[in-house]
Amino acid sequence: MYKKYFKRLFDIIFSLILLPFLLPVIAICAFFIKIEDKGPIFYLGERLGKDKKQFKMYKLRSMKVNSPDLRNEDGSTFNSENDPRLTNIGRFIRKTSLDELPQIINVFIGDMSFIGPRPDLPEALNFYSEEEIHKLDVRPGITGYNQAYFRNSIAQSEKFRNDIFYVKNISLILDIKIIVATIISVIRRKNINTKNEGIYKN
Repeated sequence: MYKKYFKRLFDIIFSLILLPFLLPVIAICAFFIKIEDKGPIFYLGERLGKDKKQFKMYKLRSMKVNSPDLRNEDGSTFNSENDPRLTNIGRFIRKTSLDELPQIINVFIGDMSFIGPRPDLPEALNFYSEEEIHKLDVRPGITGYNQAYFRNSIAQSEKFRNDIFYVKNISLILDIKIIVATIISVIRRKNINTKNEGIYKN
């Protein structure tokens, strides 16, 4: 009942409640992004959603314009505090997770949920295993099991296993635990970046 009906209802209600409070924060971040390098405020990335539907995910831009795509050896997105692609304001909003705030728009329109597996790039369809593809049975989330407890400290394969665990065990109690753990993780700023050197994707 929660997974089928109430989870989406809660997403709509809480996105409407939070939007008036988050929009001023987004506007302040947008101002500093714009004055630093005059580039676009938002990054719109193609992502995989529920039932393989593709959508554009909103984020505040944290990288310099036309930055190259840099990945870890397991294909996951490269993150590093010393990443030269980051702008000054981008480094700050990454650390504080403020760059994720515009995704509340994705939640409101139904592309995403507050809690769920983080959305992957469309190319992920080419390497999901028979079990991993079931992460697409639910809406992707702004935060999820991996972000709450591990962030970027584990390999992509382990993240997929955790995503499937979440999909199979969705409940109101689990979602509340993830929200609390996410808040603690953001405050402590733990495991934000990977320790890999990263490789450029051709």
